[in-house]
Amino acid sequence: MSIVLLTLASCLAVLLLLAVVAIDVRRIITQLDDIGGASRSYLAKIRYGLRAIDIETAQLAPQVTALNSGLRALDGGLQAVAGELTLTLAALKKGGGA
Repeated sequence: MSIVLLTLASCLAVLLLLAVVAIDVRRIITQLDDIGGASRSYLAKIRYGLRAIDIETAQLAPQVTALNSGLRALDGGLQAVAGELTLTLAALKKGGGA
């Protein structure tokens, strides 16, 4: 009779353990859903924001390319002006010292 009672107690303990594990797994799943599983989660909100930034900044690439080519042309012109100013300064120093 004691073997039957011990077997029943062991089965009850195993069922209790499985219930506790199931409850804890459910709580863990709920926490993970809050982090990134559902559409209302923080991760989903971050993903939505990054997608909006991607769409809003897609027009920048062609404009930056055009801006860079304009700045290269401006750089060439400014280099020419710098060269002329250097020559003018040298001429002024030469003429002022004589």
